[in-house]
Amino acid sequence: MADKKMANGSGNEVCHDDSSSPIKAQTIDELHCLQKKRSSPSTPIDSSPGGVSALSEEDRQRQQLQSISASLASLTRETGPNVVKGDPARKTGSSKVAHMAQHQLVPTINISDSSMKFTHVLYNLSPAELYEQAIRHEKGSFMTSTGALATLSGAKTGRSPRDKRVVKDENTTKELWWGKGSPNIEMDEHTFMINRERAVDYLNSLDKVFVNDQFLNWDPENRIKVRIVSARAYHSLFMHNMCIRPTDAELANFGRPDFTIYNAGQFPCNRFTHYMTSSTSIDMNLARKEMVILGTQYAGEMKKGLFSLMHYLMPKREILSLHSGCNMGKNGDVALFFGLSGTGKTTLSTDHNRYLIGDDEHCWTNTGVSNIEGGCYAKCIDLSREKEPDIWNAIKFGTVLENVVFEEHTREVDYSDNSVTENTRAAYPIEYIPNAKIPCVGPHPKNVILLACDAFGVLPPVSKLNLAQTMYHFISGYTALVAGTEDGIKEPQATFSACFGAAFIMMHPTKYAAMLADKMRKHGATGWLVNTGWSGGRYGSGSRIKLSYTRKIIDAIHSGELLKAQFRKTEVFGLEIPAAIEGVPSEILDPMNTWSDKGAYKETLQKLATLFKNNFETFTNYKIGTDNTLTEEILAAGPKF
Repeated sequence: MADKKMANGSGNEVCHDDSSSPIKAQTIDELHCLQKKRSSPSTPIDSSPGGVSALSEEDRQRQQLQSISASLASLTRETGPNVVKGDPARKTGSSKVAHMAQHQLVPTINISDSSMKFTHVLYNLSPAELYEQAIRHEKGSFMTSTGALATLSGAKTGRSPRDKRVVKDENTTKELWWGKGSPNIEMDEHTFMINRERAVDYLNSLDKVFVNDQFLNWDPENRIKVRIVSARAYHSLFMHNMCIRPTDAELANFGRPDFTIYNAGQFPCNRFTHYMTSSTSIDMNLARKEMVILGTQYAGEMKKGLFSLMHYLMPKREILSLHSGCNMGKNGDVALFFGLSGTGKTTLSTDHNRYLIGDDEHCWTNTGVSNIEGGCYAKCIDLSREKEPDIWNAIKFGTVLENVVFEEHTREVDYSDNSVTENTRAAYPIEYIPNAKIPCVGPHPKNVILLACDAFGVLPPVSKLNLAQTMYHFISGYTALVAGTEDGIKEPQATFSACFGAAFIMMHPTKYAAMLADKMRKHGATGWLVNTGWSGGRYGSGSRIKLSYTRKIIDAIHSGELLKAQFRKTEVFGLEIPAAIEGVPSEILDPMNTWSDKGAYKETLQKLATLFKNNFETFTNYKIGTDNTLTEEILAAGPKF
């Protein structure tokens, strides 16, 4: 009995726990090594379909690092830095030997400090690894109560369009839109190289850089390989979410990128450099396939810089690039949604009865539509679970929250707080949206919906457009918002943005409009102008059209029922309006019926028509093709008074 008691641990001798075998580590460091294991590729690493890769893992790693070193090469020294994979905070002697490389075109003559040091490359890190880097090393980075990474973008909390430059050379002089109304501000090749050298030297001076190799465009036939070199984990995680994430097999065979971004946003440009107007400069060189960012840490510059690139590359392949939302019904009917801020584009394109292809950037190819991106970039100001449940639920581990304010102890975000900026944002992978269609592709669109928030209250809730009218209103890119009371302005302010994204287009707006009309004609798509703004008077006297009515209108467009309605033309704009829509009061379909003062209605209608006409003067002298027929056709579709 005594022996039994001792065996059960009830005796006086020391008890030994023999419930598990001893660990396979002799030191804490060895134990930490056991904690992590290398994951296997999600798909076989083949150099060709069904083949076996001829490269060993070590050779593949070396080639990968040589490619990164070449990207970071200084053009004056013609050598890249010594790059080594891994975090410099983790000292491992063996990794330097196994995973080190230097790109060198000619023997190094001028030795510099930067060429003698190692630049540690943190390559395509996972969100968990990037969280660790951000929270450890980047001040202002925290995990929120829902698991998102909250971070700050520094002094710039939005894009800097006046500091964006494009190299004007022999080709871009002929291909791009320059001059009045254009977003393209020129710089020369020499100035670009000065800024590139400044950015590369800054990145090479750091102990570590983050490198993302990813894709643009879900259409495999027109996929673009992009490399993003940055100094912040925040930027790396942002682009991890916003670009298409490669599989392990795709990454192993990634090769040379089609385009490279050098994000040295923490370092300013030299104000004394030609073409510089501030300490910020975002420079694109289409011939070199490179973009340089200096003096701004706002991550949206990378996203929209790549969108501008697609606005250049895709039309050259006869593919239309679009600043739009896109969804698809259960029967495969696709709709495109265009609209400026405040028009309801996000709300209306997010429909639980339809699949989301994408929320912002798309391509229309010969086979259908494809999302350019791998994520969503949503506004967060005044976000609530009730208004935007999908966005609310997407803000979890892996999501980047920019410039939000949170409670210090609980880390709960206050989305109504604009202490840092009004432009608070969330960047998350598209698969965080429950009804996202993966892969993000669909057939040819059936409907093209142009959204306008008309605060003048004179546009109909919905109008059917012919092709010329679709081009006219697409080029106009109209909405009207109400100025703040602090300005002392009470009248609505008209806003026009060509192609509903003037800041990002590279070629003349009529180029994109002509391509849109051609694809709509070829594939039988119908154009619609939907007013989500005011009815019964302008802002201040009328009332905003109920969202429930707008949803009924959109549903009727999707189902095809609206095409069966009887239509009649309005005066001035010549828009075709339906006589009736189920669930929508018939009297609001003609805006004149809702105004008690018919004279005021006609006066306001004339005023808006004049604003359209004045805005369109920028585009009247552009010739499409060998003659001016199409331009004249578009102009004829405008208001008549």
